[in-house]
Amino acid sequence: MIQVPPPELPEVVVTGARLPPAAGEAAFAVVRLTEADLHAEQRLDEALASVPAVSLFRRTSSLSANPTTQGISLRAIAPSGAGRTLVTLDGVPLNDPFGGWVIWSQVPTESLSGLDIVRGSGSGPYGAGALTGVISLRERDDAAVLDASVADGGGRLSASGATAVGPVRLVVSGLYETRDGYTPVRGPAAGAADTPLDLEVRSAALRADLPVAEAVISLRAAAFEEDRGSGLAGARATASGNLLSATAAAAPRPDRPGWRLQAWRRESDLANTAVAVAADRATTTPANDQFETPATGWGLNAALRRTTVSGIGRAEWEFGADARFNEGETRERFRHMAGAFTRDRIAGGETSVVGAYAEGSSTIGPWLVAGGLRLDQWRNERGHRLERDLATGFPTLDETDPDRSGEVVSARLGVRRAIGTGQALRLAAYTGFRPATLNELHRPFRVGNDLTEANASLEPERLTGVEAGWAWTGERTSLTATVFWTEVEDAIVNVTVGAGPGVFPRAGFVPAGGVLRQRMNAGTIEATGLEIDGWFKVSDTLSARAAVSLTDARLDGGALAPQLTGLRPAQAPDWSATAGVDWRATDRLTLAADLRWESRRFDDDLNSRGLEAAATADLRAEWAVSPSALLWFAADNLFDAEVEVSETATGVTGFGPPRTFSLGVRLSR
Repeated sequence: MIQVPPPELPEVVVTGARLPPAAGEAAFAVVRLTEADLHAEQRLDEALASVPAVSLFRRTSSLSANPTTQGISLRAIAPSGAGRTLVTLDGVPLNDPFGGWVIWSQVPTESLSGLDIVRGSGSGPYGAGALTGVISLRERDDAAVLDASVADGGGRLSASGATAVGPVRLVVSGLYETRDGYTPVRGPAAGAADTPLDLEVRSAALRADLPVAEAVISLRAAAFEEDRGSGLAGARATASGNLLSATAAAAPRPDRPGWRLQAWRRESDLANTAVAVAADRATTTPANDQFETPATGWGLNAALRRTTVSGIGRAEWEFGADARFNEGETRERFRHMAGAFTRDRIAGGETSVVGAYAEGSSTIGPWLVAGGLRLDQWRNERGHRLERDLATGFPTLDETDPDRSGEVVSARLGVRRAIGTGQALRLAAYTGFRPATLNELHRPFRVGNDLTEANASLEPERLTGVEAGWAWTGERTSLTATVFWTEVEDAIVNVTVGAGPGVFPRAGFVPAGGVLRQRMNAGTIEATGLEIDGWFKVSDTLSARAAVSLTDARLDGGALAPQLTGLRPAQAPDWSATAGVDWRATDRLTLAADLRWESRRFDDDLNSRGLEAAATADLRAEWAVSPSALLWFAADNLFDAEVEVSETATGVTGFGPPRTFSLGVRLSR
């Protein structure tokens, strides 16, 4: 009897539960970074910095930035510690539920297959928080990567991999890093109080993908913890958290719509100690002990997408709804006298945003037209602030904030036309909004001798923008250019209201050499800009890339803060530029050089603390030991440039990382 072999079935590869990118995104300013672009970067925020005007609040990366300054913004309109950009991982927001910042160590670059940066307000399917744009991360689905390295005073180990267990695909990633750090204040200005920005980071994530009929269900759990020095004796910060999410999705097909259902829950905590610095920087005195900041965020979202193709063209529409809820409070001790803290504070509340949207796009011949409309309701509830005398237990301040709410309508519209020879023109307009975070509403904070007060009456920021773009893609060349105009109304700004020494209502004592600021809806920020990105393949072994961004941003403080009118927003440079070269010198050796330059920026709202222009150069060499293993060597800030990142009221400057060498091995399959 002849045995007939069973028919060979195609291998089914299970991927994460997600909808494919919408066709209409091509009408807006989208920058895509692939796995190859992330390959050489150990920190996600540093990879994003390859796009000009994309940066954390200050000129520091997550290597040395305090958790409260890891808010990211697109375009140099008005960087903020809370961040004016929404960051998602396969649709789940990564912004902290209390502060809005992003702890970048929770997502090692080795765990990602790529990301999209949408510059310009991300209304439509993104919603609240996407004021200056969206960074949409995609987690790896397959393959395995391990990167181990040593650097000056530390080391790093990161890995990501996937395996199949029956019908289930498991994707796991992890990161451990430790650094001795560097001291940000150097030279004659430094004293015994100035200490290194040491760092220890741990993070891990596990995702299970299960096919069910024509859909995929993804269950994901992740956790992170980081402990870092703050550059002054007695000042440290720790951040920790965990995230759970469940997603079910089916991609659209010609005979049926696609859909996504998603639920997520995030917990975070922050501990942050601040100190007052003596005039000679020889000693510090405890000033504030924010010993915990428990916060919880959770949300739901749903989307239904249909794509149809006819003899006329291609049409796509999407309807969806989402809801995000945050609650949390800061718990701290302050007013240090006679060797002990004499007051404590509990302050916090709840915020929520619930919205629905409709998006659509149509492609007919060379034309793509895309647009969307959203309606959101925001609420701030149960705001409270209680301060007590620790000796007597009696309240010294007891405030309950009135509940507030409102509705926001936002929209976007984009048109793109292919004009032949690989060229295309586009025009887009958009609006968006960002509600104040719990941190901005309720948490006062201190950095050195400078104090910043919270403001529970903050209104959401609202953005209106228009832009025009041109793109040309050839066989060996790619070039894009975008001009934009943006206006942010009710911009949340840290406004200087007094200088020390002195005692101020609610804030208390401000020492000599310090200032008191308060968060305010300080009028309007108007910005006009130009962005140019280019890539050129010189030969099969040599390629070059460059990008430049010009942003002229100015404040109009109105009646509330007239002293700010005509000034630049804090931490917003006029110019930023990047350039790089990749050269495959031999079959085994690859060399890369990257340059980054940024013009002068200001460390404060009054433009009185200038941070000079800065340029850095990075080099990297890779030697392929085998198709799956390579050795690499990197020199960051090769010429040891002194990059100014902060300045105190007394003129003491803090600097970014000095020249750093790293050596590592990378295994992949």
